[in-house]
Amino acid sequence: MMRLRRNTDDDDQLRQLDPEHHTVSRPLDRKCEQNPMRLMGILIVCLMVVSVLFSVSTVLRDPPSDGVSAIEEAKFLQLNPRKVTDAVDDLSRSAEEPKDKLLGGLLDAGFDERSCLSRYQSALYRKELQQKPSPYLLSKLRTYEALHKRCGPYTESYNRTLKQLRSGQHMEQSDCNYLVWISFSGLGNRMLALASAFLYAILTNRVLLVDPGTDMPDLFCEPFPDASWLLPSDFPLLNQFKTFDQKSPFCYGKILKNNTSTDSNQLILPPYVYLHLAHDYDDHDKMFFCDQDQSFLQKTPWLIIKTDNYFVPSLFLIPSFEQELSNLFPVKGTVFHFLGRYLFHPTNPVWGLITRYYQAYLAKADERIGIQIRVFDTGVGPFQYVLDQIIACTMKENLLPEINMEEAVVSSYGHQKSKAVLMTSLSNGYFEKVRNMYWEHPTVTGEVIGVYQPSHEEYQQTEKQNHNRKAWAEMYLLSLTDVLVTSSWSTFGYVAQGLGGLKPWILYKPENGTAPNPPCRRAMSMEPCFHAPPFYDCKAKTGVDTGALVPHVRHCEDMSWGLKLVDHLTTTEF
Repeated sequence: MMRLRRNTDDDDQLRQLDPEHHTVSRPLDRKCEQNPMRLMGILIVCLMVVSVLFSVSTVLRDPPSDGVSAIEEAKFLQLNPRKVTDAVDDLSRSAEEPKDKLLGGLLDAGFDERSCLSRYQSALYRKELQQKPSPYLLSKLRTYEALHKRCGPYTESYNRTLKQLRSGQHMEQSDCNYLVWISFSGLGNRMLALASAFLYAILTNRVLLVDPGTDMPDLFCEPFPDASWLLPSDFPLLNQFKTFDQKSPFCYGKILKNNTSTDSNQLILPPYVYLHLAHDYDDHDKMFFCDQDQSFLQKTPWLIIKTDNYFVPSLFLIPSFEQELSNLFPVKGTVFHFLGRYLFHPTNPVWGLITRYYQAYLAKADERIGIQIRVFDTGVGPFQYVLDQIIACTMKENLLPEINMEEAVVSSYGHQKSKAVLMTSLSNGYFEKVRNMYWEHPTVTGEVIGVYQPSHEEYQQTEKQNHNRKAWAEMYLLSLTDVLVTSSWSTFGYVAQGLGGLKPWILYKPENGTAPNPPCRRAMSMEPCFHAPPFYDCKAKTGVDTGALVPHVRHCEDMSWGLKLVDHLTTTEF
């Protein structure tokens, strides 16, 4: 049959067309006989092609419900790889950009972001503000920034006022008045005192200038745009700051003592007035909180203040400031939260400590619990009664789960909730015991507990730069937690709760080496406590309980004689 026979010449021609693959050019019957597996492979390939064609036709006939066909999406990915990459990058950037990096208008938008990364990045690590700053506060901050720019260091007004100060004579009223803050005490105290001084500067229309001390520029970014808040190194009184005390000639308390008149308006105005508002101040120094004395101080261009107190609560008791403060802070318990978020931005080296630690240990947890431990008892710790108190508080308040002492493993199904516990203390003993407890035993709830402590410096080293960097980083990390436990009397804890907008559980101060019962209580507000307030009625000139005069100033939970601000709507809860 001619159809089944292959001519030799034809075979030669095929071989010439494909000299390297002779099997392709062999007769079909020989090919099938010699390589049946190859025929099977061809058949499988054909079936796969048919299957793909059928799938494509189905997709084209019935596109996905979102209206984007698979073929169109594939074409986009093939034809526009650069656009796809850009879109992914844009999505990644939008996910990382804070929703409100200006904190409801609290921050000015005009700063160079790279010079202080924390200023605008902080919103990435925090929940959105529960309370928004009042429009009046925002307006006042912008007004203050303009004042600081006009009157700040080395401006014409500053130079003129400084020249009068150097003369040692009383100056006439100046268009720029100043409040100079002396760097004093531990870091937590300094931050609380500086926030208080800033509020006083706003209330009295003064420019705040900050003594750099040993480390202020290393720890904090400049908070005001276009002008520094740091006191210049050539300020004439700078070298005398360490000697300023209640015996200094221009100390306000001493001026009052030496004055025979009871009317402060009869006082002779000095070139400057030193305000001694530290914990050891006396009754004459405390006259600063009287309206009549404020009238006198307003006449002085230069006020120099030294304090380790958060004296804001007593400013709310000065009648002439009452309405202004109410306008600034309709919710009274937010003062330090807003002022602290406005003023205190970690420098880039400190921000690196914060973000690296957060990402490594805290970011992936379902919940973050901060435990700040400050022990004032003498002796070598850790103390068992302090550990007992911490465990009792966190378990009683359902902040941490109990452990299962009976079983080695607790079976759990599905997602196991994780909690990251951030502990801060000068000692690592408490951290080790809590960590080992959750390592050696499962929890009754099946939750996974990780316990971490960034540092343990053993004792407070206020003048050491690296110590204060770590302290500032740890305060900030505590402020990023979801719930917080703090120690009584500790300004370290006050700063963390205020920046984080957290109402902490406060550990009662132990007495006689025993754990208190109950071990802790919830704070009335996120505000710090004023440890050394005055108890004086300026009008009646007699002693008075200043914690019972107005609804929004109450005695502190951790210090019965201290004062703190609360929102009067919440005071009935306690």
